[in-house]
Amino acid sequence: MDRLQQGMLLEVLRSIDEGIHVVDVDGITVFYNEQAAALDGLSREEVTGVHVLEVFPSLTPKTSTLIKVLETGKPIYNQQQAYANRHGERIVTVNTTLPLVVEGRLVGALEVAKDVTRIQELSERLIDLEQRVGAGVRKSPVQGQELYRFDQIITQDPAMEREILRARRATATRSPVLVVGETGTGKELVVQSIHSGSPRKGQPFIAQNCAAIPASLLEGVLFGTAKGAFTGAEDRPGLFELAAGGTLFLDEIHTMPVELQAKLLRVLEDQMVRRVGDVRLRPVDVRILAATNEDPVVSLKEGRLRKDLFYRLHVVRIQLPPLRERPGDIPLLTRHFIRKLNYQFGTLVTDVSPEVADRFQRYAWPGNVRELEHAIEGAMNQVEGDRIEMEHLPPHLDEDRSLAKPGEAEMPLPLWLESMEREAIRQALAATSGNVRQAACRLGIPRQTLQYKLKKWEMR
Repeated sequence: MDRLQQGMLLEVLRSIDEGIHVVDVDGITVFYNEQAAALDGLSREEVTGVHVLEVFPSLTPKTSTLIKVLETGKPIYNQQQAYANRHGERIVTVNTTLPLVVEGRLVGALEVAKDVTRIQELSERLIDLEQRVGAGVRKSPVQGQELYRFDQIITQDPAMEREILRARRATATRSPVLVVGETGTGKELVVQSIHSGSPRKGQPFIAQNCAAIPASLLEGVLFGTAKGAFTGAEDRPGLFELAAGGTLFLDEIHTMPVELQAKLLRVLEDQMVRRVGDVRLRPVDVRILAATNEDPVVSLKEGRLRKDLFYRLHVVRIQLPPLRERPGDIPLLTRHFIRKLNYQFGTLVTDVSPEVADRFQRYAWPGNVRELEHAIEGAMNQVEGDRIEMEHLPPHLDEDRSLAKPGEAEMPLPLWLESMEREAIRQALAATSGNVRQAACRLGIPRQTLQYKLKKWEMR
């Protein structure tokens, strides 16, 4: 490799978002990029040319992933590591560490570290809060708010009413329930209603979106951790233990890593949970309710959902129809959201114009009831009189091309797909607090592609 190629390679390594740390076979740092330096609170000059254990005294040969790879010559993937940086700040990373082999000889190790400190802090705060709440701080299932009940679900659609009846019948038992429906159809409303109508209604209700936490942290959040399970790990109960006697709701179950699905299945079968790094089995009395916004047949076919777990969760299935298949509910929901937002905003909006009502009926609503509520909320931020008019609607609703022609059930397929894509991008950005790189990873597209779409559609 000539100098130009070496320079290009070094520049690529320096510009990568994750921390890059390379040591030689003796453990001496030979490369350390700016992201790694910022993560550790050190300068590149302080680390380069120094043994890794001298720079990070809180690590040992047993806890350092770089040293372990040098000793074994085997890669380590997605290993969680917690340590104190030079400023005494606790840092949590997920590391992938690879041996560097040249002509059959081990010459060093490369580590890619992703900072998950903030996510770890948030998950621990969640668990601590649930633990305090579960210890008797509250009397109602959710501190400061009431859970939804079946009589609060607004519908007159026969298919929707049939599914709600199925859900009502499932309240009396502890059998798992799988709720299937597109995003925004009201899956969590149904799940909360099942808990509210069950004998467990006075016990904890804990909801966890499986897509909201990195796979490397999700296991500890669900099942708990034992002291010493990984560097910096403490004895901490997971959500299964905190939901004891009550209900644990696992949303977007198809995004859970397959290896964790196997452990979840074991807990469902045995009603026993083992914390990460522990040998002790702890009994848990928890009812599992799960939801997915993807057709389970697709999840099974593509290997994102284990068949054995699916059959275990699929004891009772609730299939919520999308809003475009229940147009009779749109006027009901529109009036409900106007009343609700009048109370919140202190406004006196009474209705929508006939043109708006027609637009609502002909739009495909890829975001379903959630999108309808947000559209009305956006309009009521603009209204000056007592009626929502066409000019008050969000731009994507105030475009003729977004509509199906009279007599058609839906908009043309390309436009419908575009609407679905926009909604998926909105959800990914919301789930990652607006982080474009992380949102692109969730969507499975290059960051540049996502940035192009955001600019094209003027999305923030």
